[in-house]
Amino acid sequence: MRNNYAVGTDIVEVDRIRELSVRHGNRFFQHVFTEQEVQWCESRANPYIHLAGRFAAKEAAKKALLALGEPESIPVKLIEIHRAENGPPMVKLRGTLSQTYRFQLSISHTTSLATAVVIAETQ
Repeated sequence: MRNNYAVGTDIVEVDRIRELSVRHGNRFFQHVFTEQEVQWCESRANPYIHLAGRFAAKEAAKKALLALGEPESIPVKLIEIHRAENGPPMVKLRGTLSQTYRFQLSISHTTSLATAVVIAETQ
């Protein structure tokens, strides 16, 4: 019997995101992030720690979805990390998968590392 929930986690070096941004510019952002994600991160004092946090959150969500039986071909751009003003970060799927999900997300970062944990639950 398969669980109706799964946990995913990821950790990202902030400098890795910075280097990818420098090397690939907007092409990297357009491949990985939605326009809203980039705008929100760029409005912060240190956008790279927030971009790294969102990247870690996307990867953590993808790992949880894979554990629940979704195909490996989930593009990270299908997973959007957004935040209501003064609210916690949230996972939003920008497309349909085989099931409907509810998510819990936590993102933490230092100046050098960002980490995220996602719990995905089938509805």
